Amino acid sequence: MSEMNEQEQWELAKQKIRELWIYVVGGVALGLAALGGWNWWKERREVQAETASARYEELIQAYARNDATRGTTLLDQLKNDYAWTPYPALGSLIAARVQVEANELDKASASLRFVMDNANDDAIKLIARMRLARVLSAQGKHDDALALLKVDEAGAFATRFADARGDVLLAKGDRAGALREYLAARATPNTDNVLDTDMLDLKIRDLGGTPPASPVDTATNEAS
Repeated sequence: MSEMNEQEQWELAKQKIRELWIYVVGGVALGLAALGGWNWWKERREVQAETASARYEELIQAYARNDATRGTTLLDQLKNDYAWTPYPALGSLIAARVQVEANELDKASASLRFVMDNANDDAIKLIARMRLARVLSAQGKHDDALALLKVDEAGAFATRFADARGDVLLAKGDRAGALREYLAARATPNTDNVLDTDMLDLKIRDLGGTPPASPVDTATNEAS
């Protein structure tokens, strides 16, 4: 077969250009469609986030005026329609607090477990875990509460977790264990003032211990 002449080569090149142009135009069209779709999705998410925020504010107001029925309705709406936002977890924390105050401990337990299972923020999960442990302890489930409070990496919550373990152990009747946990809590630097050290010192004294003047003194106290 003889090689193509220049005219044939040119005709073939023009054909290839026409074929490639279709793909180029198609690719650009798809790109623009994807960009338009992304912008639409982003704008829709922003509108949904604003709506969820408004529902959350309304939930706070409902519980503040003791309208638990309206608060529950709004919380269910947040869970069903805005599950990807932080508001279902935050709303459940508020609901749990109201339920504890009403002595509805089973409901509070369910609300806090929801937060532990669904919150997007690890700090919120730790808060729910600690509050759930206290609810379980109030129900007499001290061992279950202590199991929840065994956390390898509590981070900034280490002081509060130690204090909570002390409270649960004291409720269980383990005074020595409670004192040990209170001293451990006192030994942890309370840099962000998340714990009332005066109250913690009172707990330590009530159990016959001596509150340390500093974390260093606490470590020495425990070692002796």
